[in-house]
Amino acid sequence: MDERANVDGVAPAVPAKDSSQKKKRRVCVLTSVHSPLDIRIFHKECKALVQAGYGVSVVAEHEGDMVVEGVAIRAVPRSTRRVWRMTGTALRILWKALAEHADVYHFHDPELIPVGLFLRVCGRKVIYDVHEDVPQDILDKGYLPLRWRRVLSWLATHIEPMAARYFSAIVSVTPHIAERFARVNSRVVRVSNFPRLEEMGAVNRIGWKERGRSIAYVGQISANRGIAQMVEAVGLLSDSLDIRLKLAGRFSPARLLEDSSTLPGWKQVDFMGVLERKSTVELLGQVQAGLVIPHPHTQFPHAYPIKMFEYMAAGIPVIASDFQIWREIVSSLRCGILVDPLNPKHIAEAIRVLVNDPAEAESMGRRGRAAVEELYNWGSEQQKLLSLYDSLL
Repeated sequence: MDERANVDGVAPAVPAKDSSQKKKRRVCVLTSVHSPLDIRIFHKECKALVQAGYGVSVVAEHEGDMVVEGVAIRAVPRSTRRVWRMTGTALRILWKALAEHADVYHFHDPELIPVGLFLRVCGRKVIYDVHEDVPQDILDKGYLPLRWRRVLSWLATHIEPMAARYFSAIVSVTPHIAERFARVNSRVVRVSNFPRLEEMGAVNRIGWKERGRSIAYVGQISANRGIAQMVEAVGLLSDSLDIRLKLAGRFSPARLLEDSSTLPGWKQVDFMGVLERKSTVELLGQVQAGLVIPHPHTQFPHAYPIKMFEYMAAGIPVIASDFQIWREIVSSLRCGILVDPLNPKHIAEAIRVLVNDPAEAESMGRRGRAAVEELYNWGSEQQKLLSLYDSLL
């Protein structure tokens, strides 16, 4: 097998297989953390593999076995404790995975690394799909004592790359992660988590002049994702602009909702809870900008946040943290405004500029949408994934 590859591409092209050959190939996807209907796992990767003719199953925590859009979901019981999920659930996933007799196993969570190694010992092809910078992600977990975070992060820094050298391939979501694993594995492919145009193209957009003065944040809501700064920023504008912050997602930890509701700007917030995908897309078609302002000194400065590209795909300008790799996108495309994520006054001023200049805000949104149509979309990324599978098989 030709192992030549680099962090931005895949192994050299191989002759295309006809659909009858591909239908003989089986892929088993494993996750202990995510829903089997997760957007990246199911709606992007699994659907792409099914459309390419592969037989696809997903082993994950779920209420029962079923087949959804050609993907067979193999359910394991839900765990109530994190420790049990990392032990008992992992063993159950391994047992179900072995029963699938797949040609390729594709797992998504670092706690399943032992499962992946066992499958490799059994002679199976195994892909590790790395969503996060795991060592940094551990340091960001505020619910763990700082001492434990440092110990676990150190272990992840050393153990994850040691294990990665034995996997058949590594799939990463960002250049930063790809570069880290390219040192230990010759087959690393970056498959970024960009939006699906067919989904975002269905946005029920309200005409710009008909939109109320509102901005949106959609996604996980946490301290290091800037919830306090968002609320304080709209509070600073309450006297001069009747601005609304449409807030959609889940607070982590849950008690953060109560803390946030005491901030002076909370009266300007419409908290919508967790929205289904259709409602999320419709919301983005009704606001004047989207916020993505995570803090520095986390994994975010090296990440490609899906919400930023979804805002662009929805045709709205972004208000984003001023990180280097984001600057290369937002500034060069002129599709939004970069801010200091720790400075509510800076964020408030960016909101004021966009709301007071709707013509320029609309132009920013159009430029962002054009960039997604041309480059930052799932259609271009799924070809990298399919090429990797072709090279492995």
